Amino acid sequence: MIFGFIRRFVVMAIAVPLAAAGARKLSDRLESRRGTTRASRALRQGADMLQGFRPQKKRRFSFGR
Repeated sequence: MIFGFIRRFVVMAIAVPLAAAGARKLSDRLESRRGTTRASRALRQGADMLQGFRPQKKRRFSFGR
């Protein structure tokens, strides 16, 4: 039971960020050769989703930023 938890943690901590970095790198290479395409945008959006990219929330009162 604990080995299953450790395995799941390793996958989430190592494999998912590596997949996101690979997708982002592939997207950059595609864009450098052919410009922005539907495939390169999809790869970048997938990498953002895997990394948990969230734009900053708009604050009600913008003190400090």
